[in-house]
Amino acid sequence: MEAAPGTGVRRCKRCLLREMQDENSYYQSVVRYRAALPGKKRAPDDVYEQRLAACKGCAALQNGTCMQCGCYVEMRAARADMHCPLAHW
Repeated sequence: MEAAPGTGVRRCKRCLLREMQDENSYYQSVVRYRAALPGKKRAPDDVYEQRLAACKGCAALQNGTCMQCGCYVEMRAARADMHCPLAHW
């Protein structure tokens, strides 16, 4: 994380929502969403983590959001039938 110029407010350029839990409650929505997905629609845990690792290395990730498509990457990665708009997964 880095401070936004002149504000002293820390902004995370390439963080997932789960890494910013102290700053927001959005991650709890991700947890509930993933738990509510039917098994056939939910990406397996290992696939989910691989997808998030790819997102963490992507320049389009900012504050848990994909700046390419506007989604919360943890929600997109949770669904088995979704894909990365930049074809990283």
